Amino acid sequence: MLRSQFDQELNRMHVDLDRMCHLVVCAIENCVTAFKEQDYELAKDIIRGDKQINDVERSIEAECLSLILKQQPVASDLRDVSTALKVVTDLERIGDQSADIAELILEMQEVDSFLMIGHIQEMAKVATKMVKESLDAFHHHDLKHALKVKDMDQEMDRLFEKVRADIVQMIKESKDKGDLTINFLMIGKYFERIGDHVVNICEWIEFNQTGKLNNQRLI
Repeated sequence: MLRSQFDQELNRMHVDLDRMCHLVVCAIENCVTAFKEQDYELAKDIIRGDKQINDVERSIEAECLSLILKQQPVASDLRDVSTALKVVTDLERIGDQSADIAELILEMQEVDSFLMIGHIQEMAKVATKMVKESLDAFHHHDLKHALKVKDMDQEMDRLFEKVRADIVQMIKESKDKGDLTINFLMIGKYFERIGDHVVNICEWIEFNQTGKLNNQRLI
């Protein structure tokens, strides 16, 4: 009876986690579209949608804590619940950074400004791919896939260095675009941070499968 109740609560938590994953994937995809197409209404939708992501995160956290405190899970179940608690934190941060990018998009009203730093669009594509593939690895408990996604962060870091070089060149060529260049730098940095949060998710997938984090056994 107790196990049946535990499984029901665990399933409810996973349903909410799937919902949060969907919302975050939509946020990052919409962020890329809003940036590329200068879609200011879509940017506003991203900002409004961040509250929904936060609400689902709080619901999942409450469900996880209830499972730990009331159901006394065994080691494998405890890893599952602990992983969910950590993953939702990174998902919420990805949602926040998508909203931060959307706010910067709303500030960038200059014609064709989105075409000025081409490597930002490359970062956006890599960030979207990393988020979607890390969540696919998470849902399928695919450690091998997670490790491949984790390695993609090197490409993200490389692209961010190119964005910084692009911005330096833009400043040299046009000293009257100070605010615009700062916004570009911040957008690049937010995409780079999204990559970092994906790395965290991949590391928690590894923990879920092995009980180890950074080669140290936790559970």
